[in-house]
Amino acid sequence: MDVTTDPSAPWLIAGLGNPGPEYARNRHNVGFMVVDLLAERIGGKFKRAGRAQAQVVEGRIGPPGPLNRRVIVAKPMSYMNLSGGPLNALRDFYKVPVGNIVAVHDELDIDFGTLRLKLGGGDNGHNGLKSMTKAMGAEYHRVRFGIGRPPGRMPVADFVLKDFSAAERKELDYFVDRASDAVEALVIEGLERAQSTYNS
Repeated sequence: MDVTTDPSAPWLIAGLGNPGPEYARNRHNVGFMVVDLLAERIGGKFKRAGRAQAQVVEGRIGPPGPLNRRVIVAKPMSYMNLSGGPLNALRDFYKVPVGNIVAVHDELDIDFGTLRLKLGGGDNGHNGLKSMTKAMGAEYHRVRFGIGRPPGRMPVADFVLKDFSAAERKELDYFVDRASDAVEALVIEGLERAQSTYNS
């Protein structure tokens, strides 16, 4: 299931993170950083999405013609471990096939800045993915943004809720930009072509 058979069906691009300024620059919020940039690219401002506990920007990406896609860029305003409820409500409201959902999230098992695009699979202990899979099944796309493993004996929960290091911050904008490119490629060109370009 690379893309839906209905090319007119919208795509839901969901950044995973925690709401509130105290979490804004945490490693766990890199999904929010990517969708913030995507919203900027399509020229929209996030607004509350009806009854869903989420903020959305609606727009289009891709060149004019058959590859132009309608997208809903979303940030759940629940906490990370409750992301599935708001996103499932958006999926129902906008009538988005599960195969047209993209979750952008941090990934511990990949080096900082490395991307991996995939369809379906397990949650690898990620509470946002766990909640999404419980709400809608596992057959959605993921753009996994590597944050690396915690140093020494630092607990994972502490590591993901810390801001990126000073050294990482020097490269963060570049990697967020590249992840946004990867999301656009996935939606416009399909998973296999996007993987061949961005899975490194």
